[in-house]
Amino acid sequence: MMCREKVIEEMKQRVYRANIRLVDEGLIKLTWGNVSEINRELGIIVIKPSGVSYSTMNVEDMVVTDLSGNPIEAGLKPSSDMATHAYLYEQFKTIGAVVHTHSENAVMWAQTGRDVPAYGTTHADHFYGNVPCTRELTVDEIQLDYELNTGKVIVEKFKTEELDPEAVPGVLVKSHGPFCWGETSTKAVDNAIVLEVISKMAKETEILKSLEKIQEIPNYLLDKHYFRKHGKEAYYGQ
Repeated sequence: MMCREKVIEEMKQRVYRANIRLVDEGLIKLTWGNVSEINRELGIIVIKPSGVSYSTMNVEDMVVTDLSGNPIEAGLKPSSDMATHAYLYEQFKTIGAVVHTHSENAVMWAQTGRDVPAYGTTHADHFYGNVPCTRELTVDEIQLDYELNTGKVIVEKFKTEELDPEAVPGVLVKSHGPFCWGETSTKAVDNAIVLEVISKMAKETEILKSLEKIQEIPNYLLDKHYFRKHGKEAYYGQ
């Protein structure tokens, strides 16, 4: 078996690369995102540090915690979303990594409080059904352990609707944004990318659907505008 130190170092490398990939994929701005990975055998989680710029962050900055999110090494503080990640790991026993972003299109759906509908095969290739949106947190839930309660409303949504977190590897938290997960940090980031893409596709699909009754330009007007600039009898100029 690999020694504990080597396992932790490799976890830090993977978590660092996964966090940097969020930037490369355009899923985050400033410090609005985080990736974590769990090793259940060692009883540890590795996560991005709190408030550290992606432009200066390095592998050594990744924070190691116990399964409750308490740091077990000297150094930086874990992401402020640590309690959400830890609760998801506790409740979803098969996941190995969690990603949180504020990617624009997914956040738009979260702000409306709507599920992302399964409108096509791109969606169906990755999510078995709509991507659910949780209820709004209450005032008490926000004031008393906000990050933990964020995890709890996610799990509540999955239990209430009997959703499988492996078949639906992501969620929107009402008025907040997306959380995704997967077996590995690479897969969790993949799912965050997919969620952003299908969120945009669904938004644009609904916009196009709402325009169904708009009529195309009549042929006589089309002809007038095209041929006054093109062809033998063109005369138009500005």
